[in-house]
Amino acid sequence: MTSPLAGKRAVVTGAAGGIGAAMSAELIARGATVVLADLSPTAGGTAAELGPSAYAWTGDVSTVEGIAALIEFSDDRLGGIDLYFANAGIIGPAMLGETDADWDAIIDINMRAHIRAAQALVPRWQEAGSGYFVATASAAGLLTQIGSAAYSVTKHASVGFAEWLAMTYRDDGIRASAICPMGVNTNLLDDAGSGGGTAQKAVTSAGTVLEPAEVAVIVLDAVENEQFLILPHPDVLDMYRMKGSDYDRWLRGMSRYQARLSEQ
Repeated sequence: MTSPLAGKRAVVTGAAGGIGAAMSAELIARGATVVLADLSPTAGGTAAELGPSAYAWTGDVSTVEGIAALIEFSDDRLGGIDLYFANAGIIGPAMLGETDADWDAIIDINMRAHIRAAQALVPRWQEAGSGYFVATASAAGLLTQIGSAAYSVTKHASVGFAEWLAMTYRDDGIRASAICPMGVNTNLLDDAGSGGGTAQKAVTSAGTVLEPAEVAVIVLDAVENEQFLILPHPDVLDMYRMKGSDYDRWLRGMSRYQARLSEQ
């Protein structure tokens, strides 16, 4: 059976490795053409491995100028953009962070990059009558990340922004999804081990650590079905429901869990 993604033109940010590279490979396997965007020039090697349906762009997608350059490149290579996967992200500082610069960096990459891309793409998608924005958030955007305020805040914002897009532009034919995994075997999970590793321990002890390729299949199956909330770890939904049913109990439990992790 032909995938609904066959013939689609996609941009994936943070695509040199991890979930971004895996989603790019799966998109191509389903018949899409893809621009792999990353700050790292290794995206070129990743694209070369994926063959003639993959193009690499190197630059900073957290800036207005970077987004404009990426869209221009994608228009030139693909002839347009049907799907935009806002996947680039960083773990940011531990706990509260120490400087404004810590927060500025993660807000720009994890949150403003999504806003800036949507500001550029939504008007053209409205004119075309279709378009799809996929935000890589995190279970931390629903449940909060122990050990990192900045990561928690920006991932909550990512979910909230995708939700707003989904409901605001639905009648214009535009769709949006938010990906909210727990542990995935990527460099980001390794980065979470810095600063004492509380954030990393919280993730790895909460459930199975998936491989990026497993996540990519789950994500693109959901995108084909225009599903908003994508949960590669189904347990997240149970945790989210528990949180919503008794917020104060949830906070007390998370505080105890954090204390146990700190003792390990």
